[in-house]
Amino acid sequence: MLLEVIVTNADDAIAAERGGADRLELITAVSEGGLTPSIGIVEETARAVRIPVYAMVRPHSRSFVYGESDLRAMIKDIEAIKRTPARGVVLGALTPERKVDVRTLEALLEAAEGLGVTFHRAIDEADGLLEAYETLLAYPQIERVLTSGGKASALDAAADIRRLAERSRGERLSVMAGSGLTLAALPEFLPAAGAAEIHFGKGARIRESSGEDIDVARVKAIKQCLARHGLGQTT
Repeated sequence: MLLEVIVTNADDAIAAERGGADRLELITAVSEGGLTPSIGIVEETARAVRIPVYAMVRPHSRSFVYGESDLRAMIKDIEAIKRTPARGVVLGALTPERKVDVRTLEALLEAAEGLGVTFHRAIDEADGLLEAYETLLAYPQIERVLTSGGKASALDAAADIRRLAERSRGERLSVMAGSGLTLAALPEFLPAAGAAEIHFGKGARIRESSGEDIDVARVKAIKQCLARHGLGQTT
């Protein structure tokens, strides 16, 4: 029952918080789907707001398959993030066979002990959403999965997200729907998808599908829409 908003700096974060966002995903390189932000940006952003900031840990956008040097870099990034006020990290890893990379995941989770964890949209490239979800259930440290239902836009996968959301009922691993969401599409999407959490990126900005500043009024309107559909609380 939460609204998460993607931010890229402290100004974004302050605006999203003013609009009523419940949690922030902090990234850099929006055009590449989000990469690890600098530690300076993590520090400044997390100190600028009261709501939780989760920092992306993704060293490159080539794939979600990581080698040993990638893993070492990700662990170092997590260790640095732990020294900031950030509350959590956003991560994920797959094998070349498109299964959850358990070995890499376990190493990252060990490094992230004490932080909240979101498994990101690597799950959308996995060989089977439900199978990947079942694998992640074995790790209590992971709080949620972010998914577009395996499609480029969550708006095209409401039924797939609903199946995953139904599987998550009674589990501590929640489902957060995101990618391509817009304010106008929410009234139809929310009941169809049934996700417990909603994730907004460009759709929370002054012009949807742009890289402009966070629109406080739009974030407020999203929160009000979630509240009307019983999936959020206005602030």
